[in-house]
Amino acid sequence: MAAKAWGGRFGQQTDPRVEQFTESISFDARLAAVDIRGSQAHARMLAKVGLISDDECQQIVDTLDEIGGEIERGELPLRVELEDIHMHVESALIERIGDVGRKLHTARSRNDQVSTDLKLFVREAIETVDTLLVDLQRAFVARGDHDIDIILPAFTHLQRAQPVVVVHYWLAYCEKFERDRERLADCLSRVNICPLGGAALAGTTLPIDRQQTADELGFNHIAANSIDISSDRDFLIEFTFSLSLIAAHLSTWAEEWIIWFSTEFGFIKLPDAYTTGSSIMPQKRNPDVLELIRGKTARVMAAVNQLLILVKGLPTAYNRDLQEDKIAMFDAFDTVVACLELAPDIVAGAELQVEHINTRLEEGFLDATTLMEYLIQHEVPMRTGHGIVGKLVSLCETKNCRLADLSLEELQQACDKIEADVYDILGTTNAVRALTSYGSGGRRPVEEQLARWQKRLNDT
Repeated sequence: MAAKAWGGRFGQQTDPRVEQFTESISFDARLAAVDIRGSQAHARMLAKVGLISDDECQQIVDTLDEIGGEIERGELPLRVELEDIHMHVESALIERIGDVGRKLHTARSRNDQVSTDLKLFVREAIETVDTLLVDLQRAFVARGDHDIDIILPAFTHLQRAQPVVVVHYWLAYCEKFERDRERLADCLSRVNICPLGGAALAGTTLPIDRQQTADELGFNHIAANSIDISSDRDFLIEFTFSLSLIAAHLSTWAEEWIIWFSTEFGFIKLPDAYTTGSSIMPQKRNPDVLELIRGKTARVMAAVNQLLILVKGLPTAYNRDLQEDKIAMFDAFDTVVACLELAPDIVAGAELQVEHINTRLEEGFLDATTLMEYLIQHEVPMRTGHGIVGKLVSLCETKNCRLADLSLEELQQACDKIEADVYDILGTTNAVRALTSYGSGGRRPVEEQLARWQKRLNDT
């Protein structure tokens, strides 16, 4: 029973099936580096308050460095009977320095230790995801100067609605990913609260200095309630939820470009390196990477539900159910990172099929709303103008022509307030030029936003 940290109370060996059932080393080994960092900070604090000597502290810190290197190189055997990464590290420490190693766990429990490890991991994960989001924003913005003259239909209900400069699309994704970055930054404020020292659930009678460990590990604050420390997984769920919204935005982008890549749309050509072929149809180029990004995001969203269901029925303080929290979070994090690592190169390498876009650019009466707003500026009530333009569109459909092809006489028969200057706003190019409101898809507003994004990313 000596191999078990909790074995003193027990008179029978653990059933091997129970060991297999309860282990977490198969997935929590990736916490080794943060576990060692947290343990070294804890040892230094124990030395400062006199619970271990400075020499003992140095032995612990140095030996933990050795163990960490062995784990990183894959040289430390992982054993199911040691349950988790925390016991692997502690057991290796005790094997090497004996009773000095046994002192490391003074004034802490695996409960606050695990919570600390998870917060250190999530803190680094937030930084990783944030950096990848900036890379993707840069890829969209880098297209801006080259694509600024290209006009594309914008859609509602997947129907042609109004024309915009295509860069307006690129910057729309930048805005979405910026909100994702803001959510991660906000989440970090709750992650960056140190649990270490909460012990099992009631704290400790020993004279520890929780502020020292919090400062050394870079936490902004100390968690104030030891019962809450043991059961708190809010930060993990919030982080995973933030990942799920990133996944939703990635899925929207992937879906849109899958549609644009289709023969029916033909707006965009994807790089060969990010498409695949068919095993039976030799002509096919399939957007499989985008489809898998769209598909994999479902796993990220499911992880949020998994975590919420995991915690919803638990009483306060620690319950072993919480061992399962890492699986959902790790998978969500790994999935989002994998998608974000591919996305910038797809964005950078895609080619707009400008010639094909332009051949159909006048379809769908993209200038109809602009004409309605022209009437508003000529003192026609909005709803009246809406009806007038609707009838003109119907007339064009019967004549198989554009609004710009109607004669001035035909336009004035619909509304006597229309003048010859109406042709300055009819046609897709003119309609885009007429869009001038802040944040709109016209050339000038988009150029302003592009400059803003270029400056923002240069300053990041």
